[in-house]
Amino acid sequence: MTNKPIVYASNTCTYCKQLKTYLQQQNITFEERNIDENPAYGEELQRMGVMSVPVTVIGDKQVLGFNPGRIEKLLAAVEAN
Repeated sequence: MTNKPIVYASNTCTYCKQLKTYLQQQNITFEERNIDENPAYGEELQRMGVMSVPVTVIGDKQVLGFNPGRIEKLLAAVEAN
């Protein structure tokens, strides 16, 4: 398992832009899965039962929306293991 977050985002989502900017400012490397540019990523979200972005996946946990505190806690937990 990798501790690199996966960020599901779209081109027009304001919260997605805020999330990506926040991660970059914190020097957190992440993989972006843009649902506008690759419809397969939207299908992945649907299989997870999620219908909106942004969604950040860290390990086996999901963070819905822009929630820096939760992201930091999950990253710290993954790094501790």
